[in-house]
Amino acid sequence: MTGNDAQKPLAGKIALVTGASRGLGAASALWLAEQGAHVVAVARTIGGLEDLDDRIKAVGGQATLAPMDITDEGAIANLCRSIHDRWGKADIWVHAAFHASVLTPAPHVEVKDLDKVIATNIRGLSRLIANVEPLILPSDAPAAVFFDDTWDAKFAGAYAMSKAAQRALVQSWQAETAKAPLAVHLVTPKPMPTAIRARFYPGEDRTPLADPAQEAARLLGPLFTA
Repeated sequence: MTGNDAQKPLAGKIALVTGASRGLGAASALWLAEQGAHVVAVARTIGGLEDLDDRIKAVGGQATLAPMDITDEGAIANLCRSIHDRWGKADIWVHAAFHASVLTPAPHVEVKDLDKVIATNIRGLSRLIANVEPLILPSDAPAAVFFDDTWDAKFAGAYAMSKAAQRALVQSWQAETAKAPLAVHLVTPKPMPTAIRARFYPGEDRTPLADPAQEAARLLGPLFTA
């Protein structure tokens, strides 16, 4: 760590970012790296992770890339074990991984799409919490951050259902850890011009939508640099 790195607010911290290859996940990973954290970036898209790594290196940051699907419980367990073996702990977990099912009327949701949102957005998150909590608890300031949303688009019932379940799980974890050193945050970003939003709102004027980089700074800044 250089002298300049040591002056950054998150110098020496290990930040795990799940869903780091695009959108707000990638923006969060880049922001954390800019603040001095070593980012462990998890996503299925190898190309997206490599692009993120280039951007992190360009700002003088460091990252470890971990291409995997969060529904692979064995891979997630091995990753957390590897982080523990290398650094002894992680300090921050930012979760931005989710699956958005195809748009369809509620009576016509297909079982395969329902199974996918359950596997990723509900079961995957639950298993991540189980594996990541013991990894970050040894930190002197452990924190987990989740992004909520309130889609009002029609035909997104399966996705909205899974997000409601995510919200309930995170809020339960918040209540359970209210008196613990662990800080669990549930924050809501402004609408952003992501590929997922374009599916839900085709033809929308994207000009007034928020930039993911600015949203990452707005949401994470008060939590980690205030």
